[in-house]
Amino acid sequence: MRIVIVGAGIAGLAAARGLRTAGHEVTVLERAPALRDGGYAIVLWSNGTAVLRDLGVPLDGLGRRLDALEVRSARGRPVMTVDTARLERELGAPTMVVPRRTLIARLAEGLPEDTVRFGARVTRLHDDGRTVRAETEDGTEHTGDLLIGADGVNSPVRAALFGAAPGTGARPTGAATWQGLIPAPFDLGSRSRLFLGRHGLVGLHPAGDGMLQWLIDLRLRPGDEAGPERALAELRERYAAYAPPVPALLAALSEKDLELFPHTRRRASLPWGRGRSLLIGDAAHAMPPILAQGAGQALEDVAALAHTLAGATGEDAAAALPAYERARRRRAVLASAAATRGVATAGPRTAFQTETALRGAVALPDRLATWLFGRLVTGVSNRLGR
Repeated sequence: MRIVIVGAGIAGLAAARGLRTAGHEVTVLERAPALRDGGYAIVLWSNGTAVLRDLGVPLDGLGRRLDALEVRSARGRPVMTVDTARLERELGAPTMVVPRRTLIARLAEGLPEDTVRFGARVTRLHDDGRTVRAETEDGTEHTGDLLIGADGVNSPVRAALFGAAPGTGARPTGAATWQGLIPAPFDLGSRSRLFLGRHGLVGLHPAGDGMLQWLIDLRLRPGDEAGPERALAELRERYAAYAPPVPALLAALSEKDLELFPHTRRRASLPWGRGRSLLIGDAAHAMPPILAQGAGQALEDVAALAHTLAGATGEDAAAALPAYERARRRRAVLASAAATRGVATAGPRTAFQTETALRGAVALPDRLATWLFGRLVTGVSNRLGR
């Protein structure tokens, strides 16, 4: 089968690897002039790393394996600890913090040199029922039996398929994340820490090679887009009372270390394709990063799609697509809903994130917290649920 993939991010490159391994002819169209090496680090739970292994991506040296995820109150009071080393033993794959640029490079390894066409901005799609054609800005046409939109939260492929109808676009949630990847000013070992309070969530993740992924989730107020210099001063003031090592993080940051990522959500229940075109990853189901399942769900899409298309030919590609959507929809909806409700950054729900309210959560045994997170990961995973 001839398959055209739009977008050479994590979802697009993973799909290229998986579908080529299954014997399909794959072309990836990427509007950028080269692989995107920006961005920071991401957390991949066991479902994501299991799919990477299935795709033949070596995990050694990819980032940092996590042995535990500690959740504390803003003042440092222990709330719960998720034993991710135990989850690795039970689920057969690790939880890892992975720099995005490293993952992109690792996914691209092994693809033939001409697989990814750079500087190829797609401007038009045409589906005649037998084939689908993608026309790029320079007038070149790429024809396939199937087209995959892996082009992110503001997907041009989705817009081409469904237009700008109300409700089809990604919507802002009113929250955002300031984050960065910096040389670690302190050693967390192999344990991540999350500090939860009324002002927002502060996350600290060891990313390997002496690097630290930091993030602060907060309500996106008017003026927060003003720029890193003003934002850094506000973050230092707002989070000054958080427990160590948060003050050490804030002291180590400079303006160049900050980038703002507004949270968006696209309802996973909306259509994922039409005719001979389909969507994967954020193009299909953008979700807030609260539970670190965005990339994991994209990899789940890739695994489910490769499974659905196993043995399929160009003639029956379109008929196989509803099976892919049925296989993934329920779990993607669950992941999106859980991520949206995961942490409050504004409104009355933040009352449950005060020191007083969080005292009641201290009684949650680590074994129970680990079991609950394990159930969550398997609940949103086709790969681990097989």
